[in-house]
Amino acid sequence: MTAEPMSGDTGSTGGDAAEERLRRWRLVLGGDPADGTGHTLTGRDAAMDGALTALYGKENAPRGGRDRAAGLGGSAPAVARWLGDIRTYFPSSVVRVMQRDAIDRLGLATLLLEPETLEAVEADVHLVGTLLSLYQAMPETTKETARAVVRKVVEDLRERLAARTRATLAGALDRSARVTRPRHRDIDWHRTISANLRHYLPEYRTVVPQRLVGYARASRSVRREVVLCVDQSGSMAASVVYASVFGAVLASVPSVETRLVVFDTVVADLTDRLDDPVDVLFGTRLGGGTDINRALAYCQSRITRPAETVVVLISDLYEGGIRDEMLGRVAAMRAAGVRFVTLLALSDEGTPAYDREHAAALAALGAPAFACTPDHFPEVMAAAIEGRPLPIPDAG
Repeated sequence: MTAEPMSGDTGSTGGDAAEERLRRWRLVLGGDPADGTGHTLTGRDAAMDGALTALYGKENAPRGGRDRAAGLGGSAPAVARWLGDIRTYFPSSVVRVMQRDAIDRLGLATLLLEPETLEAVEADVHLVGTLLSLYQAMPETTKETARAVVRKVVEDLRERLAARTRATLAGALDRSARVTRPRHRDIDWHRTISANLRHYLPEYRTVVPQRLVGYARASRSVRREVVLCVDQSGSMAASVVYASVFGAVLASVPSVETRLVVFDTVVADLTDRLDDPVDVLFGTRLGGGTDINRALAYCQSRITRPAETVVVLISDLYEGGIRDEMLGRVAAMRAAGVRFVTLLALSDEGTPAYDREHAAALAALGAPAFACTPDHFPEVMAAAIEGRPLPIPDAG
């Protein structure tokens, strides 16, 4: 174990490396007499220690540095002050982790119903998931604040992900529409010349185009249908957020017709809200059971051009519906020409807990299940659109 520098590092007095190491270990270990540091914290270090102890300390832990006690208390003002403190002393990535821990350990979710608390948090994808699960219980005075927090996170994600997604998909659509026997008006001369350079005749200073490259005449119309089928059980909160953002981005691509379906034990088609992913998110209902079979039945009924359709199932595969029917639907869609992609998660956290038996059964049908980060998702979609092997991340 290595004690790394913390934000707000005041440095060691006189450059004493040993003293600095004691200071860091003291912050890590929390000041119990058994920690063996014998180091007393003062000033900013003591304030950092107090913020850490409020979340991670023991109720009856001996106090060091300054008088403090574990716990955040039961009031929104106390929590708001603590949230302000951790934003002062720690970088945003650490703040988000501490907020998540506070939700799990100290019941912070209840206090998020207070506008004062909500305004003080560092917003991220996980907080959005928490707010969506609490939204129906929120007083009206808090709902407007919650919606503003969600919108900020969504707009930040959209700005980060949209340009690369559109560019990647445009290239995939471009390549998938290419034909080798185009009509004259549809010839792509730049690619045709590139493809025939080996047929250059020096004596005539020309290229003989033995292979023409061009585009299908319908290249400007909708060429692909994408169906995002998203599990909205509680464990999939981050995936729901990212899927909503990507759904809105895909819907903005002229050559892609996008449908967004979310499900637990019931199915909700949110396609008509895709112009605003915030509306999509507030149309979801995190929690509840899982009926993948019912969701796939709905998606299957909406497919009109199987050979030009990509279905993306985002789920941990803990099926509460009819397993054999679920697998039968996947097999039928695959046989009809649908490209079927199974994502165990669409998030930054890596592979979650999932039903391995169902994942193996889908892999046997030619639909391997894997987790995908948001940055990798455009490449997965491009491969699905082009019909080439999916770029499955290395599980190691």
